[in-house]
Amino acid sequence: MGEPDEVDQALPYRGTDMSDYGIPLDDLKELMEVRGTEGIAEIEQKYGSVTEICKRLRTSPTVGLENNPKEFELRRQVYGSNIIPPKPPKTFLQLVWEALQDTTLIILEIAAIISLGLSFYKPSKDIQDKLGGGDESEEKAGWIEGVAILVSVAVVVFVTAFNDWSKERKFRGLQNKIEGEHKFAVIRSGEVIQIPVGEIVVGDVCQVKYGDLLPADGLVVQSNDLKVDESSLTGESDHVKKGDSRDLHLLSGTHVMEGSGKMVVTAVGLSSQSGIIFALLGATAAEKPAGGKGDRKKAKSIEDTNPVPKAAAPLDPIGASPSKADGRLPPLQNAPQPPAMELKEVSLRDEPDGKVDSPTAPSSPGEEVDGAVKQSKSTSFPRKEKSVLQTKLTKLAVQIGYAGFAVSVLTVIILIISFCVNTFAIQGLPWNNYYIQFFVKFFIIGVTVLVVAVPEGLPLAVTIALAYSVKKMMKDNNLVRHLDACETMGNATAICSDKTGTLTTNRMTVMQIFVGEKHYKSVSDCASHIQPKVMDLLVDGIAINSGYTSRLLPPDDDREGGLAKQVGNKTECSLLGLVVGLNKDYQAVRDEWPEERLYKVYTFNSSRKSMSTVVQKEDGSFRLYSKGASEIMLRKCTKILDVNGDEKDFSHHNRDALIKKVIEPMASEALRTICMAYRDFDPAEGEPDWESENLIVSNLTAIAITGIEDPVRDEVPAAIKKCQRAGITVRMVTGDNVNTARAIAIKCGILTPDEEFIILDGKEFNRRIRNEKGMIEQARIDKLWPKLRVLARSSPTDKHTLVKGIIDSTISENREVVAVTGDGTNDGPALKKADVGFAMGIAGTDVAKEASDIILTDDNFTSIVKAVLWGRNVYDSISKFLQFQLTVNVVAVIVAFLGACIDNDSPLKAVQMLWVNLIMDSFASLALATEMPTEELLLRKPYGRTKPLISRTMCKNILGHAVYQLIIIFTILFAGDIIYDIDSGRGAALHAAPSQHFTIVFNTFVMMQIFNEINARKIHNQRNVFSGLFTNPIFCSIVVGTLIAQVFIVEFGSVAFSTTHLTVDQWGWCVFLGMGELLWGQVLAFIPTKKLPRSLTIGGGEPEVDMVSIADIDEPDAIESMTELRRGQILWIRGLSRIQTQIRVVNTWRSTLYEGLDKTRRDTSIHDFMSTPETHSIDFMNANGGDTTDGGLSGLSSANNRSSRSLHSYETTI
Repeated sequence: MGEPDEVDQALPYRGTDMSDYGIPLDDLKELMEVRGTEGIAEIEQKYGSVTEICKRLRTSPTVGLENNPKEFELRRQVYGSNIIPPKPPKTFLQLVWEALQDTTLIILEIAAIISLGLSFYKPSKDIQDKLGGGDESEEKAGWIEGVAILVSVAVVVFVTAFNDWSKERKFRGLQNKIEGEHKFAVIRSGEVIQIPVGEIVVGDVCQVKYGDLLPADGLVVQSNDLKVDESSLTGESDHVKKGDSRDLHLLSGTHVMEGSGKMVVTAVGLSSQSGIIFALLGATAAEKPAGGKGDRKKAKSIEDTNPVPKAAAPLDPIGASPSKADGRLPPLQNAPQPPAMELKEVSLRDEPDGKVDSPTAPSSPGEEVDGAVKQSKSTSFPRKEKSVLQTKLTKLAVQIGYAGFAVSVLTVIILIISFCVNTFAIQGLPWNNYYIQFFVKFFIIGVTVLVVAVPEGLPLAVTIALAYSVKKMMKDNNLVRHLDACETMGNATAICSDKTGTLTTNRMTVMQIFVGEKHYKSVSDCASHIQPKVMDLLVDGIAINSGYTSRLLPPDDDREGGLAKQVGNKTECSLLGLVVGLNKDYQAVRDEWPEERLYKVYTFNSSRKSMSTVVQKEDGSFRLYSKGASEIMLRKCTKILDVNGDEKDFSHHNRDALIKKVIEPMASEALRTICMAYRDFDPAEGEPDWESENLIVSNLTAIAITGIEDPVRDEVPAAIKKCQRAGITVRMVTGDNVNTARAIAIKCGILTPDEEFIILDGKEFNRRIRNEKGMIEQARIDKLWPKLRVLARSSPTDKHTLVKGIIDSTISENREVVAVTGDGTNDGPALKKADVGFAMGIAGTDVAKEASDIILTDDNFTSIVKAVLWGRNVYDSISKFLQFQLTVNVVAVIVAFLGACIDNDSPLKAVQMLWVNLIMDSFASLALATEMPTEELLLRKPYGRTKPLISRTMCKNILGHAVYQLIIIFTILFAGDIIYDIDSGRGAALHAAPSQHFTIVFNTFVMMQIFNEINARKIHNQRNVFSGLFTNPIFCSIVVGTLIAQVFIVEFGSVAFSTTHLTVDQWGWCVFLGMGELLWGQVLAFIPTKKLPRSLTIGGGEPEVDMVSIADIDEPDAIESMTELRRGQILWIRGLSRIQTQIRVVNTWRSTLYEGLDKTRRDTSIHDFMSTPETHSIDFMNANGGDTTDGGLSGLSSANNRSSRSLHSYETTI
């Protein structure tokens, strides 16, 4: 390996504008296009070795780049930055234009323009007299109504556009903030540091490990059993082994599935392979990738050198990374993306109902799975699936829209018939073009009825409530990647939680040790009793056979309580702490055995659940160090070190006795047990076949067994008690053995004395849920999960099976909504299957975070409880708005309809109804969707999947308040002139002056809505509607602002709003009748909800899956011009419109570039895999025999897949 002085002496190759670097940018790009053995041959032919490439790039494989900012800036100028410029956001005027595309608004605009034009037409005096025309001054002001409608439409459009613009800006700002906090480990000046991925430059030496998503293209410098999933680029799901003799190329956006190593960065940003694809797709700003004209040629070269088509761009752990394995084209790893919005998608299953059959056995015993999921042969497009609440809301909005349309049409028909009968039949008048104004007026009334009836505020309310909650949840350590996860979490009925780091502190310490045939209750007691030979084996085994990224650092001030700071895998850190406690120096051992000297490493993964490292000693012989779950490791041991450090035989009886006397007592004290072992290979037998892992890791000699304590977080028992009180069942799914899991579950409060429960390990769980043929049966799962509280020694596939079984079960009344926590790469299937997947922000891998819906930035279970609180608040906020809006809808539509039938005119004029529409849509959605959550939300049971959207209590309130308002409105309408001693406004002429009568009707109607908005704050029959009122300044501001605006409209609106001045007494009556809503609400609270019929609900039952094929909306313009979608819905889709375009382009590109490829090859694309994640993950489980629990790892369930990482992967979804 080249040292810094060697690098400095390297003679750089001077290409055009390449400054002091020996390899031009185009050469590096071409270098990454040929991979595998051909790529290695090309490297050797052109440069000799990767070390020589490092010299030319003026970097060192061991020391990295010098920490020199000027040097980094120069490299960015030469090779480019590790970012992809996003397309600029839409301007405010563009959003205004989009808002103007709404169908109902367009109709209203056309009608208003026609009305405006006809207002200048003057009929003869005789016709005016026969029709009872208004005075001349009012006729001259006839144009004002048309202008007022246009102005009102403009206000609605600008409010909508401003909402879209402000939300888009906030999402971009949040996205950029999170991207800046995402970091990756690089070596600079010999130190391993974490830097933002956007700062990575060509020549950087990066440390890669299990679970990472690679931020740039590079070449392998050092590999420890490194395997990479390149399916995001190649469409091939098989893991690719990386090393000197296999493949040296690492590509951005691909997943490190096993092992660790180092790579030297050779291409970043638009120059990387994935960046080139993005540039071809037009998924970036109008900047061309570095390399200019050669890019098309490069793309052709990709085709020539890689027979596998580029099915998708790489996944993005920062920006818009596709969770739920949705098959969309994700953006580049480190690219700042457009507003962080994503539509969660669901795959198309082979079965019509979306279910997946139980898995079948692999085709052959030797079939290699390597944790990869198999490819599906389905070539259907992925589809997006709306959340439970969203599906119910959409269905309700459509139904209301149909009803409103019918009423509006009926209103227009009745008005026209009534006018025609009265004018032509009764009065016998001849036709005159002047009459067109009446028909236009009738049409405008009908359209405004439709505008009021259609609840277009629903999407806005959902968006505001979710966006507001996302912002607040960040302060509660919940980083939401999919917006709909907020409301879904509010309906959660079950939480399947990991133990380590979530329920426990993840601050691990070795408390007990069994070594030299003695069980020491304290580590300090054994230091002087361990034989030197045993001590050396113990210290070397721990120091060498662990990730070198795991280390102990001095404490940060007093935050660690004076204890060493643990960096990296916490289990390994506890073992390193044992070494320090034995007064030994693990770093000295690592200095003697640097990573480059490690001969072979079997890194931890979920299937082997252990870690082993081979070193070659000075005499040429080999020694293997291994550690793992004690019961598992002891099965592989045939010898054990005695008190003198000598090897003695270790039989099955010895093992059983050791488990009973040592391991079970440790586990009963909630200690995780880890066994260390070693094996020396006889040099006379030659070098073993290192690929035969099962033979290598056998015939071991046990060194010691440690008991590791991971204390339960102080706040967890109280949090679990809150969940249980809220009707949420908490289950613990862990890799620890049953005894340890039981002890922890009791401490947490998951197991309570008064409850009947089941505790199973993975092996027994699989035995109970499978039939004689080894197939999983839902009926068998249904017998287990209601009482199952702890699943120990479980594999990720066990977790997936449990989650899927609970979600698919129909034995509970409202269907279960399941949340799951996960941190490892192979937790992905369970996180994707769950209704809400929580990834660990600190200990979680990039892959787990990508598969999740919410990231816990503090890895704390209490943050999940806060997510439940916010989720329920979101659901309730939307229900509050729904209760308020439907009341307004019912009253406004009935008043307009009956007024038209009885009086040949609507008491509420077009402009007035637009104002009411603005109140109940934009303003009310903002007011009611920003309520803060309260602890009382956790005192009720979860809604579940089948709970009606509009409950009996809400129906009671909607109908009750509607009755009150209708009685008041019609009383004023037909008797108001007598009650208030004023002129009647009924039967007024076309251009008659505004009357006090109809002004009082309008003003009273608005006052009732304002005070009913206060009633709508409570939806569970609470009496105190003022509780917490002043904790929401937005609500108070909107109510006060609406009141002030109403005063101005009434007093100064004149002809534009069809209002006139009211006296103080008349104002007093309007306000009094409005306040009567509060008293009427108390009366309604006396009506017992339980005695109301259950049929008085809306939106109950299992929601229908409402899916839209991506293929049908793959054009951004098509998406944004879908007239049936309101602006809020378009906003939800806009964030993904670019990706939808990419899907279309990529499929077209593939069909042309790879037309000659074998069909079988094309059937195994990434789209196929991503479209059926459950199928593949279950196939993987079955390929492992469905019984992977024997390979479980106590105390090492998190090994190598935990790392200190920053927040990333922000995405929002509706």
